[in-house]
Amino acid sequence: MNLKTFLLGTCSAVVIAGLAQAETLTIATVNNGDMVRMQTLTDDFTKANPDIQLEWVTLEENVLRERVTTDIATKGGQYDVLTIGTYEVPIWAKQGWLLPLDNLGADYDVDDLLPAIRSGLTMDNKLYAAPFYGESSMVMYRKDLMEKAGLTMPDAPTWEFIGDAARKMTDRAAGINGICLRGKAGWGENMAFLTATSNAFGARWFDENWKPQFDQPEWKNTLDMYVKLMNDAGPQGASSNGFNENLALFQQGKCGMWIDATVAASFVTNPKDSTVADKVGFALAPDTGLGKRGNWLWAWSLGVPAGTQKAEAAQKFVSWATSKHYADLVAEKEGWANVPPGTRSSLYANPEYQKAAPFAKMTLESINAADPTKPTVKPVPYVGVQFVAIPEFQGLGTTVGQLFSAALAGQMTVDDALAQAQQVTTREMTRGGYIK
Repeated sequence: MNLKTFLLGTCSAVVIAGLAQAETLTIATVNNGDMVRMQTLTDDFTKANPDIQLEWVTLEENVLRERVTTDIATKGGQYDVLTIGTYEVPIWAKQGWLLPLDNLGADYDVDDLLPAIRSGLTMDNKLYAAPFYGESSMVMYRKDLMEKAGLTMPDAPTWEFIGDAARKMTDRAAGINGICLRGKAGWGENMAFLTATSNAFGARWFDENWKPQFDQPEWKNTLDMYVKLMNDAGPQGASSNGFNENLALFQQGKCGMWIDATVAASFVTNPKDSTVADKVGFALAPDTGLGKRGNWLWAWSLGVPAGTQKAEAAQKFVSWATSKHYADLVAEKEGWANVPPGTRSSLYANPEYQKAAPFAKMTLESINAADPTKPTVKPVPYVGVQFVAIPEFQGLGTTVGQLFSAALAGQMTVDDALAQAQQVTTREMTRGGYIK
């Protein structure tokens, strides 16, 4: 064997051995725009980590929640990195289902994470998931349609103003709905919006003794307002619309207003995707004068399940995807306005971001104003703004969400939906030992 043949054979063996040793991380994520964008930028990660390959499982929000919850609860081990939220992290960490993120690297700068976001992902002073983006909720509206209706949007509108404006902006002949709101059933879909909205109406899921409150006038006022407003000024088939469906409607110029996650701001103002990019204004989530606005608090975050055999590689990926370096990468490729928002103080102190993102100030104000420890007008025994931080909420929220979606679709009355919500919630809370 000559030297050239020997060297080529040796090199090939090294390459083959390297490929054989490469770890494949299976990452479960949601089909939201920021996560889809991340998948197009992962060459940056794999070049720096040639021994790690990535396999994506990208799912619609409700499906993702169901599959990830089932997998981690049964120790299925399908995924090495999970996209989860502020609801799951503390509950799953307490169960021992998540690994603490204690190996994110010396330059990660955990202290740069916004306190409101970081605290929801922390237990016993340890971070159990790293925020990919953080959000609250706010009003996004068409400035041109508002002006045409002879109205001026206040920075801090009431629900009365929103209802009046939505009806005046509606022009069904022109295909314009005055307002688009979530109707798709799910504890993180329509119930995220409706629970946050109910806070502004003085409602609560449970009183201080864990007794359900759907038989109280505050919930009746909330659901009545929502169903009537959507019938008068919302799109057809609204009971099937979640975040992504309403985003598409707004970008196509079919919504006068949209009250939803602050993260949508970069998508509705991006001229590549939005036909109304230069016509969008922003306002705080509405109130009714009782002292609470309907702005929630959430972070889509990346966690590492305790069952993975690839914890070190998984933490490397989590660190990359939620780092300052990743923000710089998105800014370089897509512009500062498209950097995942709501996670780091440094982003909101960055003049380039402030200049590129007209929604930055309103987003930060909305995030900082949400208080999970005091979410309601009346006292409650739970933590969480648009959810109740107990394990049972996932099932309860989905069931109640289906009832409220049916009321929106006209398949049952508001009164029937509330009565059934009260009945099923009382039964499950009694079964769970909350109600003595």
